[in-house]
Amino acid sequence: MSPLTLITAQTEEKLLAFLTEHGHTKFRAQQVLDWVWRKRVTTFDAMSNLPPALKNLLAEHFRFHTPEIVEIHGSADTTRKFLTKMEDGSLVESVIIPAAVAENGEKSERVTLCVSSQVGCAFGCKFCASGLLGLKRHLTTGEIIGQILSAETIAEKRVNNIVFMGMGEPLSNFDNLADALEIITSHRGLEIGARHITISTSGFVPGLKKLAAYPRQIRLAVSLHGATDEVRDQIMPVNKKWPLSQLIPALEEWSRGRNQMPTLEYILIRDINDSPKDASHLVRIAKRLHAKVNLIPYNTVEGLPWKRPTEERCRSFRDAVHKARIPVTMRYEKGHDINAACGQLRLRKEQEKNGSTPR
Repeated sequence: MSPLTLITAQTEEKLLAFLTEHGHTKFRAQQVLDWVWRKRVTTFDAMSNLPPALKNLLAEHFRFHTPEIVEIHGSADTTRKFLTKMEDGSLVESVIIPAAVAENGEKSERVTLCVSSQVGCAFGCKFCASGLLGLKRHLTTGEIIGQILSAETIAEKRVNNIVFMGMGEPLSNFDNLADALEIITSHRGLEIGARHITISTSGFVPGLKKLAAYPRQIRLAVSLHGATDEVRDQIMPVNKKWPLSQLIPALEEWSRGRNQMPTLEYILIRDINDSPKDASHLVRIAKRLHAKVNLIPYNTVEGLPWKRPTEERCRSFRDAVHKARIPVTMRYEKGHDINAACGQLRLRKEQEKNGSTPR
Protein backbone atom coordinates (compact mmCIF):
# COMPACT_ATOMS: atom_id res chain seq x y z
CA MET A 1 0.00 0.00 0.00
CA SER A 2 1.33 3.41 -0.93
CA PRO A 3 2.28 5.68 2.01
CA LEU A 4 0.66 8.64 0.23
CA THR A 5 -2.74 9.77 1.50
CA LEU A 6 -5.82 9.53 -0.72
CA ILE A 7 -6.91 12.94 -1.98
CA THR A 8 -10.50 11.64 -1.88
CA ALA A 9 -10.13 11.17 1.90
CA GLN A 10 -9.45 14.88 2.54
CA THR A 11 -12.14 17.02 4.07
CA GLU A 12 -12.15 20.66 3.03
CA GLU A 13 -10.83 21.63 6.46
CA LYS A 14 -7.91 19.18 6.30
CA LEU A 15 -6.95 20.08 2.73
CA LEU A 16 -7.13 23.79 3.52
CA ALA A 17 -4.88 23.31 6.58
CA PHE A 18 -2.34 21.42 4.46
CA LEU A 19 -2.26 23.99 1.66
CA THR A 20 -2.14 26.94 4.05
CA GLU A 21 0.85 25.36 5.79
CA HIS A 22 2.55 25.22 2.37
CA GLY A 23 1.78 28.83 1.47
CA HIS A 24 -1.35 28.41 -0.65
CA THR A 25 -4.71 30.12 -0.30
CA LYS A 26 -8.23 28.94 0.45
CA PHE A 27 -9.05 29.58 -3.21
CA ARG A 28 -6.52 26.93 -4.25
CA ALA A 29 -8.09 24.39 -1.90
CA GLN A 30 -11.49 25.11 -3.46
CA GLN A 31 -10.02 24.65 -6.93
CA VAL A 32 -8.54 21.27 -6.01
CA LEU A 33 -11.81 20.05 -4.52
CA ASP A 34 -13.67 21.24 -7.60
CA TRP A 35 -11.40 19.12 -9.79
CA VAL A 36 -11.79 16.09 -7.54
CA TRP A 37 -15.56 16.17 -6.98
CA ARG A 38 -17.15 18.24 -9.74
CA LYS A 39 -14.92 17.31 -12.66
CA ARG A 40 -13.91 13.89 -11.28
CA VAL A 41 -10.35 13.93 -12.60
CA THR A 42 -8.05 11.09 -11.55
CA THR A 43 -4.63 12.75 -11.94
CA PHE A 44 -3.15 15.97 -10.65
CA ASP A 45 -1.81 16.78 -14.13
CA ALA A 46 -5.43 17.09 -15.29
CA MET A 47 -5.97 20.06 -12.93
CA SER A 48 -5.17 22.52 -15.69
CA ASN A 49 -5.74 25.80 -13.81
CA LEU A 50 -3.29 24.96 -11.00
CA PRO A 51 0.33 26.16 -11.10
CA PRO A 52 2.92 23.39 -11.72
CA ALA A 53 4.41 23.84 -8.25
CA LEU A 54 1.04 23.10 -6.61
CA LYS A 55 0.46 20.06 -8.81
CA ASN A 56 3.88 18.76 -7.80
CA LEU A 57 3.15 19.40 -4.13
CA LEU A 58 -0.12 17.49 -4.34
CA ALA A 59 1.54 14.58 -6.17
CA GLU A 60 4.23 14.40 -3.49
CA HIS A 61 1.69 14.01 -0.67
CA PHE A 62 -1.52 12.61 -2.14
CA ARG A 63 -2.74 10.05 -4.65
CA PHE A 64 -5.86 8.82 -6.38
CA HIS A 65 -7.12 5.28 -5.92
CA THR A 66 -10.44 3.47 -6.32
CA PRO A 67 -10.83 -0.04 -4.87
CA GLU A 68 -10.71 -2.93 -7.33
CA ILE A 69 -14.18 -4.28 -8.17
CA VAL A 70 -13.86 -8.06 -7.83
CA GLU A 71 -17.42 -9.25 -8.45
CA ILE A 72 -20.80 -7.79 -9.36
CA HIS A 73 -24.01 -9.73 -8.84
CA GLY A 74 -27.26 -8.49 -10.35
CA SER A 75 -30.64 -9.34 -8.85
CA ALA A 76 -34.03 -9.79 -10.50
CA ASP A 77 -35.24 -6.76 -8.49
CA THR A 78 -32.44 -4.57 -10.02
CA THR A 79 -30.38 -4.62 -6.82
CA ARG A 80 -26.67 -5.04 -7.50
CA LYS A 81 -24.23 -6.29 -4.92
CA PHE A 82 -20.54 -5.79 -5.53
CA LEU A 83 -17.37 -6.93 -3.81
CA THR A 84 -14.34 -4.66 -3.76
CA LYS A 85 -10.77 -5.50 -2.82
CA MET A 86 -8.86 -3.02 -0.70
CA GLU A 87 -5.13 -2.49 -1.18
CA ASP A 88 -4.28 -4.95 1.61
CA GLY A 89 -6.43 -7.61 -0.04
CA SER A 90 -9.41 -7.16 2.31
CA LEU A 91 -12.81 -7.78 0.74
CA VAL A 92 -15.70 -5.39 1.32
CA GLU A 93 -19.34 -5.63 0.26
CA SER A 94 -21.63 -2.84 -0.92
CA VAL A 95 -25.12 -2.95 -2.42
CA ILE A 96 -26.68 -0.62 -5.01
CA ILE A 97 -30.45 -0.33 -4.63
CA PRO A 98 -32.19 1.67 -7.37
CA ALA A 99 -35.69 3.02 -6.66
CA ALA A 100 -38.04 1.84 -9.39
CA VAL A 101 -40.64 4.59 -9.06
CA ALA A 102 -40.95 7.90 -7.25
CA GLU A 103 -43.83 8.82 -4.95
CA ASN A 104 -45.69 10.46 -7.87
CA GLY A 105 -45.55 7.22 -9.85
CA GLU A 106 -42.90 8.41 -12.31
CA LYS A 107 -39.54 6.74 -12.86
CA SER A 108 -37.20 7.58 -10.00
CA GLU A 109 -33.57 8.64 -10.37
CA ARG A 110 -32.81 7.80 -6.76
CA VAL A 111 -29.90 5.43 -6.26
CA THR A 112 -29.32 4.16 -2.73
CA LEU A 113 -25.99 2.65 -1.74
CA CYS A 114 -25.59 0.38 1.26
CA VAL A 115 -22.07 1.09 2.52
CA SER A 116 -19.77 -0.94 4.77
CA SER A 117 -17.74 0.70 7.54
CA GLN A 118 -15.51 -2.19 8.61
CA VAL A 119 -13.92 -5.33 7.20
CA GLY A 120 -16.08 -7.87 8.99
CA CYS A 121 -17.69 -7.08 12.33
CA ALA A 122 -16.81 -7.60 15.99
CA PHE A 123 -20.37 -7.43 17.31
CA GLY A 124 -21.35 -10.95 16.25
CA CYS A 125 -25.12 -10.64 15.83
CA LYS A 126 -26.20 -14.28 15.66
CA PHE A 127 -28.35 -13.92 12.54
CA CYS A 128 -25.81 -11.99 10.44
CA ALA A 129 -23.05 -13.24 8.11
CA SER A 130 -20.85 -10.16 8.60
CA GLY A 131 -19.49 -11.31 11.95
CA LEU A 132 -18.90 -14.97 11.09
CA LEU A 133 -15.25 -14.24 10.24
CA GLY A 134 -14.84 -11.66 13.01
CA LEU A 135 -13.51 -8.13 12.68
CA LYS A 136 -10.39 -7.61 10.60
CA ARG A 137 -10.13 -3.81 10.84
CA HIS A 138 -11.83 -0.45 10.41
CA LEU A 139 -12.24 0.93 6.92
CA THR A 140 -10.42 4.22 6.35
CA THR A 141 -12.23 7.36 5.27
CA GLY A 142 -10.89 6.86 1.74
CA GLU A 143 -12.12 3.26 1.63
CA ILE A 144 -15.60 4.33 2.71
CA ILE A 145 -15.67 7.01 0.01
CA GLY A 146 -14.18 4.53 -2.47
CA GLN A 147 -17.30 2.37 -2.24
CA ILE A 148 -19.39 5.32 -3.42
CA LEU A 149 -17.06 6.02 -6.33
CA SER A 150 -17.11 2.33 -7.32
CA ALA A 151 -20.91 2.25 -7.12
CA GLU A 152 -21.21 5.27 -9.40
CA THR A 153 -18.95 3.55 -11.92
CA ILE A 154 -21.14 0.44 -11.86
CA ALA A 155 -24.48 2.26 -11.88
CA GLU A 156 -23.32 4.90 -14.39
CA LYS A 157 -25.14 7.55 -12.36
CA ARG A 158 -24.65 9.46 -9.16
CA VAL A 159 -25.51 7.93 -5.80
CA ASN A 160 -27.89 10.24 -3.96
CA ASN A 161 -28.97 8.20 -0.95
CA ILE A 162 -26.61 6.40 1.45
CA VAL A 163 -27.29 3.90 4.20
CA PHE A 164 -24.50 2.73 6.49
CA MET A 165 -26.04 -0.71 6.87
CA GLY A 166 -23.31 -2.85 5.31
CA MET A 167 -20.61 -4.77 7.11
CA GLY A 168 -19.50 -3.49 10.49
CA GLU A 169 -20.71 -1.19 13.25
CA PRO A 170 -20.35 2.37 11.87
CA LEU A 171 -20.34 4.07 15.25
CA SER A 172 -17.33 2.07 16.48
CA ASN A 173 -15.37 3.58 13.56
CA PHE A 174 -16.57 7.07 14.41
CA ASP A 175 -13.57 9.22 13.47
CA ASN A 176 -13.27 7.81 9.95
CA LEU A 177 -17.05 7.84 9.60
CA ALA A 178 -17.23 11.52 10.63
CA ASP A 179 -14.64 12.55 8.02
CA ALA A 180 -16.47 10.51 5.38
CA LEU A 181 -19.73 12.24 6.31
CA GLU A 182 -18.09 15.65 5.92
CA ILE A 183 -16.93 14.74 2.41
CA ILE A 184 -20.29 13.19 1.50
CA THR A 185 -22.38 16.13 2.68
CA SER A 186 -20.09 19.03 1.78
CA HIS A 187 -21.04 21.25 -1.16
CA ARG A 188 -17.36 20.91 -2.11
CA GLY A 189 -17.61 17.14 -1.85
CA LEU A 190 -20.25 14.66 -2.97
CA GLU A 191 -22.99 17.11 -1.92
CA ILE A 192 -25.50 14.55 -0.66
CA GLY A 193 -27.93 16.04 1.85
CA ALA A 194 -27.63 14.88 5.45
CA ARG A 195 -31.25 13.75 5.46
CA HIS A 196 -30.43 11.40 2.60
CA ILE A 197 -27.94 9.55 4.81
CA THR A 198 -28.83 6.93 7.40
CA ILE A 199 -26.47 5.44 9.97
CA SER A 200 -27.43 2.09 11.44
CA THR A 201 -26.19 0.92 14.83
CA SER A 202 -26.60 -2.35 16.67
CA GLY A 203 -26.70 -0.43 19.93
CA PHE A 204 -23.14 0.81 20.44
CA VAL A 205 -23.90 3.32 23.18
CA PRO A 206 -20.53 5.20 23.27
CA GLY A 207 -20.84 5.88 19.53
CA LEU A 208 -24.45 6.99 19.94
CA LYS A 209 -23.33 9.58 22.46
CA LYS A 210 -20.80 10.92 19.95
CA LEU A 211 -23.45 10.98 17.24
CA ALA A 212 -25.78 12.92 19.54
CA ALA A 213 -23.17 15.71 19.58
CA TYR A 214 -22.63 15.58 15.81
CA PRO A 215 -24.23 18.69 14.26
CA ARG A 216 -25.57 17.37 10.96
CA GLN A 217 -29.11 15.98 10.73
CA ILE A 218 -28.10 12.45 9.75
CA ARG A 219 -30.90 9.90 10.03
CA LEU A 220 -30.55 7.10 12.56
CA ALA A 221 -31.67 3.48 12.34
CA VAL A 222 -31.29 1.16 15.32
CA SER A 223 -30.91 -2.56 14.70
CA LEU A 224 -33.14 -3.49 17.62
CA HIS A 225 -34.35 -6.95 16.53
CA GLY A 226 -35.51 -7.72 20.03
CA ALA A 227 -37.62 -5.61 22.37
CA THR A 228 -36.52 -7.29 25.61
CA ASP A 229 -33.08 -7.97 27.05
CA GLU A 230 -33.91 -11.67 27.03
CA VAL A 231 -34.35 -11.74 23.25
CA ARG A 232 -31.52 -9.33 22.45
CA ASP A 233 -29.12 -11.27 24.69
CA GLN A 234 -29.94 -14.37 22.67
CA ILE A 235 -29.23 -12.88 19.22
CA MET A 236 -27.23 -9.69 19.82
CA PRO A 237 -24.15 -9.97 22.09
CA VAL A 238 -23.83 -6.16 22.15
CA ASN A 239 -26.85 -6.11 24.47
CA LYS A 240 -24.91 -7.81 27.27
CA LYS A 241 -22.60 -4.79 27.49
CA TRP A 242 -25.16 -2.10 26.64
CA PRO A 243 -28.63 -3.41 27.53
CA LEU A 244 -31.88 -1.66 26.78
CA SER A 245 -31.62 0.25 30.08
CA GLN A 246 -28.60 2.05 28.57
CA LEU A 247 -29.54 1.98 24.89
CA ILE A 248 -32.93 3.65 25.20
CA PRO A 249 -31.65 6.69 27.22
CA ALA A 250 -28.82 7.09 24.67
CA LEU A 251 -31.41 7.17 21.88
CA GLU A 252 -33.43 9.74 23.82
CA GLU A 253 -30.26 11.83 24.14
CA TRP A 254 -29.76 11.63 20.34
CA SER A 255 -33.38 12.67 19.73
CA ARG A 256 -33.24 15.64 22.08
CA GLY A 257 -33.22 18.88 20.09
CA ARG A 258 -33.72 17.13 16.74
CA ASN A 259 -36.84 17.15 14.65
CA GLN A 260 -36.18 13.54 13.63
CA MET A 261 -37.68 10.17 14.43
CA PRO A 262 -35.29 7.24 14.82
CA THR A 263 -36.17 4.07 12.96
CA LEU A 264 -36.25 0.79 14.83
CA GLU A 265 -35.07 -1.96 12.49
CA TYR A 266 -36.58 -5.28 13.47
CA ILE A 267 -35.73 -8.49 11.63
CA LEU A 268 -38.51 -11.01 12.17
CA ILE A 269 -37.06 -14.43 13.04
CA ARG A 270 -39.33 -17.42 13.41
CA ASP A 271 -40.01 -18.42 17.03
CA ILE A 272 -37.42 -15.96 18.32
CA ASN A 273 -38.98 -12.49 18.22
CA ASP A 274 -42.20 -12.78 16.19
CA SER A 275 -44.87 -13.41 18.84
CA PRO A 276 -47.75 -11.07 19.81
CA LYS A 277 -45.96 -10.52 23.13
CA ASP A 278 -42.83 -9.40 21.25
CA ALA A 279 -44.98 -6.96 19.27
CA SER A 280 -46.32 -5.46 22.52
CA HIS A 281 -42.81 -4.93 23.87
CA LEU A 282 -41.76 -3.31 20.59
CA VAL A 283 -44.75 -0.96 20.67
CA ARG A 284 -43.82 0.16 24.18
CA ILE A 285 -40.28 1.10 23.12
CA ALA A 286 -41.43 2.80 19.90
CA LYS A 287 -43.88 4.97 21.82
CA ARG A 288 -41.23 6.00 24.35
CA LEU A 289 -38.82 7.00 21.57
CA HIS A 290 -41.45 8.41 19.18
CA ALA A 291 -39.91 6.06 16.65
CA LYS A 292 -40.88 4.46 13.36
CA VAL A 293 -40.64 0.70 12.95
CA ASN A 294 -39.22 -1.10 9.94
CA LEU A 295 -40.01 -4.81 9.93
CA ILE A 296 -37.81 -7.09 7.83
CA PRO A 297 -38.63 -10.79 7.39
CA TYR A 298 -35.39 -12.68 7.92
CA ASN A 299 -33.15 -13.12 4.88
CA THR A 300 -31.77 -16.67 5.13
CA VAL A 301 -28.00 -17.03 5.61
CA GLU A 302 -26.43 -20.36 4.74
CA GLY A 303 -24.80 -21.91 7.79
CA LEU A 304 -27.07 -20.17 10.32
CA PRO A 305 -30.10 -21.86 11.95
CA TRP A 306 -32.61 -19.00 11.85
CA LYS A 307 -35.71 -19.11 9.67
CA ARG A 308 -38.15 -16.61 8.21
CA PRO A 309 -41.65 -16.54 9.76
CA THR A 310 -44.63 -17.35 7.57
CA GLU A 311 -46.16 -14.53 5.57
CA GLU A 312 -49.26 -14.66 7.76
CA ARG A 313 -47.17 -14.39 10.94
CA CYS A 314 -45.28 -11.37 9.55
CA ARG A 315 -48.48 -9.59 8.58
CA SER A 316 -50.04 -10.30 11.98
CA PHE A 317 -47.01 -8.77 13.73
CA ARG A 318 -47.13 -5.71 11.48
CA ASP A 319 -50.86 -5.25 12.09
CA ALA A 320 -50.35 -5.39 15.87
CA VAL A 321 -47.78 -2.57 15.68
CA HIS A 322 -49.94 -0.56 13.28
CA LYS A 323 -53.00 -0.94 15.53
CA ALA A 324 -51.01 0.79 18.29
CA ARG A 325 -50.62 3.78 15.94
CA ILE A 326 -46.91 3.32 15.43
CA PRO A 327 -45.66 4.21 11.92
CA VAL A 328 -44.65 0.81 10.57
CA THR A 329 -43.47 -0.60 7.25
CA MET A 330 -42.68 -4.12 6.14
CA ARG A 331 -39.55 -4.21 4.01
CA TYR A 332 -38.61 -7.37 2.25
CA GLU A 333 -34.85 -7.43 1.78
CA LYS A 334 -33.93 -6.75 -1.81
CA GLY A 335 -31.38 -8.94 -3.52
CA HIS A 336 -32.52 -12.11 -1.78
CA ASP A 337 -31.62 -14.10 -4.92
CA ILE A 338 -28.01 -12.77 -4.86
CA ASN A 339 -27.38 -13.21 -1.11
CA ALA A 340 -27.54 -9.46 -0.49
CA ALA A 341 -27.70 -9.80 3.28
CA CYS A 342 -24.62 -8.30 4.94
CA GLY A 343 -21.45 -10.32 4.63
CA GLN A 344 -22.71 -13.27 2.60
CA LEU A 345 -20.74 -12.58 -0.57
CA ARG A 346 -17.52 -11.82 1.33
CA LEU A 347 -17.99 -14.96 3.45
CA ARG A 348 -18.33 -17.16 0.36
CA LYS A 349 -15.30 -15.55 -1.32
CA GLU A 350 -13.12 -15.95 1.79
CA GLN A 351 -14.17 -19.59 2.11
CA GLU A 352 -13.29 -20.22 -1.53
CA LYS A 353 -9.91 -18.53 -1.04
CA ASN A 354 -9.18 -20.67 2.02
CA GLY A 355 -10.37 -23.86 0.33
CA SER A 356 -13.33 -24.35 2.69
CA THR A 357 -17.06 -24.50 2.08
CA PRO A 358 -19.99 -22.88 3.87
CA ARG A 359 -21.07 -24.69 6.99
